[in-house]
Amino acid sequence: MKHQEVELLALGAGPSNLALAVALEELAPELATRTLIIEQHENVVWQRGMLLPWTQSQVSFLKDLVTLRNPQSRFSFVNHLHSVGRLSEFVNLGSFTPYRMEISNYLLWVAESLAQVRIEYDRRCVAVEPVLTEDGGVERWVVQLADGSTIGCRTLVVGAGRDAHIPEVFGTLPRERIIHSTQYSQGIAGLDHDAPHRVAVIGGAQSAAEMLWATHQNMPNAQCTMVMRSIGLNGYESSKFTNELFYASFVDEFHRSRPDARRQLLGEMHRTNYAGLSPGLLENLYRQIYLERLTGQERIRMITMAEIAGARLEGDEIVLTLQDRKSGGYDELPCDVLLLGTGFDRRMPGLIRDLAARAGLGEIGVDRFYKLSLPAGSGASCYLQGVNEDTHGIADSLLSTLANRAEEIVSDIQGSNAAAELLAPFALPIAS
Repeated sequence: MKHQEVELLALGAGPSNLALAVALEELAPELATRTLIIEQHENVVWQRGMLLPWTQSQVSFLKDLVTLRNPQSRFSFVNHLHSVGRLSEFVNLGSFTPYRMEISNYLLWVAESLAQVRIEYDRRCVAVEPVLTEDGGVERWVVQLADGSTIGCRTLVVGAGRDAHIPEVFGTLPRERIIHSTQYSQGIAGLDHDAPHRVAVIGGAQSAAEMLWATHQNMPNAQCTMVMRSIGLNGYESSKFTNELFYASFVDEFHRSRPDARRQLLGEMHRTNYAGLSPGLLENLYRQIYLERLTGQERIRMITMAEIAGARLEGDEIVLTLQDRKSGGYDELPCDVLLLGTGFDRRMPGLIRDLAARAGLGEIGVDRFYKLSLPAGSGASCYLQGVNEDTHGIADSLLSTLANRAEEIVSDIQGSNAAAELLAPFALPIAS
């Protein structure tokens, strides 16, 4: 078994940890040389499962990994476009929102441009083991990888994203018959695109609508049915007043708010990201349904205000039992393929829950600077990125605050390390 030691280990080479890497190289270059990012895939791809060629980001290109923190950085999205010879074309497009593949290309470019922070690919973390002191503090972390190797560190940063949400009602179905949005591109590629599949799409927000549209366009003989609990598809809430709640400066205000105020803010901001569609996709879907009704060749069907009361496999087909929320009556929907636009588990990811349990934590809490609350006397630290909506606001899982959050985490790490060095001469040796 191979083992290596680093000072700072970051799990996942997504936007959060790439923003952290950039902040380390610009603000703490000495620490950057002792930092490692591990990524379970063979390369950097943003939203791998939903990287459809026509999809666009919903946030401004200025909310990249660094610009809101350091507009002069060489790691900006604008400098990426300049470096690859596409700046004039993007300016001529006249859009603040790049295509999703452009964001993905930018992230890969940043990863390849890092000079001090290392990234290792095909390294999947399966568990994190805390090394405890006699008084129960966490001294360091040992990360176990799928290939049997281990990595030790004092500072751990988890930026691997949330777990996909698979509703319990689908628990008895064969996993290979279900495609969650996080696996859409890979899963749909394995199907015969010319076959007359009956496709059921579960959900009523952007990811579900994107899967519906992509399947309809790429499978000309498929019958596509969208099932949702809401009364119909809605657009994103995109008021400029509401969007001020995505400012990095709003994190302090949200964090100071009372629990009931936080719940109200999260509830009212739900439609800004989770419960709506982009205007262009809404228009495309409605016009397509209109044309199909006009020609009598309907391949898209919408079932609204429906609860999925059951799901079973009969022979080779999936049968969904639907309850009409208006009448209370039941109906059945047979299908061949089930696409889930059901989002992500609201709980902390399983990896974080597991490491917290191993560290003896009764509950999972983070401070203002995203640091996991560990037992007193801990010399190690753990920072959580992208999973702190309940304490830091809805922007925590989005691109909006990446640059500023990375700076805050780097500053906190530097402060903690400086404090540890000051206390080191007075520390008592740990008994063996």
